[in-house]
Amino acid sequence: MALNIKRPNGMEDVVPKNVHKWHTVEKIARDTAESFGFGEIRIPTFESTDLFLRSVGETTDVVQKEMYTVMAKESKFTLRPEGTAGSIRAMLQNGLLNEALPQRVYYILSCFRHERPQAGRLREFHQFGLEMAGSSSPAADAEVISLADTLLKRLGLKNIELYINSIGCPSCRAKYHEALHSYFENRKDELCDTCLDRLEKNPMRILDCKSPVCQEIGKDAPLILDYLCEECSNHFESLKKYLTRLGIEYKVNPRIVRGLDYYTKTVFEFVTTEIGAQGTVCGGGRYDGLIEQLGGQSVPALGFAMGIERLLLVMDKQGCDYLAPKKCDIYFATMGENALEKAMELSKSLRGFGYFAEYDMMGRGLKAQMKYANKIGAMFTVVLGDNELSDGKVRLKEMEKGTETVIALDDKFASSFEEIYFNKIMDVMEEETGNDNLLSFMGGNK
Repeated sequence: MALNIKRPNGMEDVVPKNVHKWHTVEKIARDTAESFGFGEIRIPTFESTDLFLRSVGETTDVVQKEMYTVMAKESKFTLRPEGTAGSIRAMLQNGLLNEALPQRVYYILSCFRHERPQAGRLREFHQFGLEMAGSSSPAADAEVISLADTLLKRLGLKNIELYINSIGCPSCRAKYHEALHSYFENRKDELCDTCLDRLEKNPMRILDCKSPVCQEIGKDAPLILDYLCEECSNHFESLKKYLTRLGIEYKVNPRIVRGLDYYTKTVFEFVTTEIGAQGTVCGGGRYDGLIEQLGGQSVPALGFAMGIERLLLVMDKQGCDYLAPKKCDIYFATMGENALEKAMELSKSLRGFGYFAEYDMMGRGLKAQMKYANKIGAMFTVVLGDNELSDGKVRLKEMEKGTETVIALDDKFASSFEEIYFNKIMDVMEEETGNDNLLSFMGGNK
């Protein structure tokens, strides 16, 4: 029978057999952010459209072409296309910027952009991101970049290059805009319609155009680094010094402008060539004017976002390790109604200890149940029937080695199982040469 309703184009399902990959990224991201002093923030899925018009910028592709916007009565709302604007709005509205600075927040959320779906570019995608508000120092830039670099390394990613640039402050950028306008004015007949509009409003956005023609024209455009004021130049030089001191390799790429209008001074990207055209796995920078633009005091801020789908594409491509998927700790193969009821009782007790316990609910025969236990990767199995109930004890079988241990069917069953379970862990510690496999084992089970 044909499926009548399918998921929308550009969306993806994450089924149970793959969700452990997401859990790996999310856990390592959370742990890394918290080790740098960041706390989690959760924001609404949609916001007032004006929030994104004022922050992301009316001349960006995101606002002009990609936002999902709906009318609710007389109000206009937009599904968030990125996480920074909503996070800053939440920090302002909840008074976080009145507390000790810098304020540090991170988030894991879904974003929505109406783009042409392709590998690494979906219409609903997920980001790990963070924001730091309160510090204007280039040391804060280095700290945020260091966090991103640390996370990518903890995920096991290789061959990722860091590119940095400075796009200046409003003062020096005004002179740069004049130079860009003069350059593109001479070739405006070749620009796409979108960039013709940008030429008057924000010529720097032309450098971010996806049109191959506009990209070719932009190759010889003036460079922002030649127009930096003394303060912005000193800020950028200090950042490079700090990154060198931290042992973080980087390359200066004067063509990086990022796709959102709120950026100032430092911008950066972590890029790979291993997943095709969509190779940017992390992008961010400083946005010192955004908080004031949204109605707050003049508070400097910066941050970054990583696309989780893109991270997973690279991790799969490079064969990175994931936490093991959760597997069954103990499976009860039952024979008869009384045995089924006892299995229910024992499973409830074991789950109270945090174990993954399962028993048959399909009415299978004993042989089929044991086959099923093998299929789901159960660590231990118990055969439970009238004889076992009468004797008051069962044989606990370790599936990998086939060894059996007799356990009494009493109120100490769960604690007896726990002792055997942790002896198994000790065996793993003795057999494995490193901690990675043990961590994987622990990640997949209790």
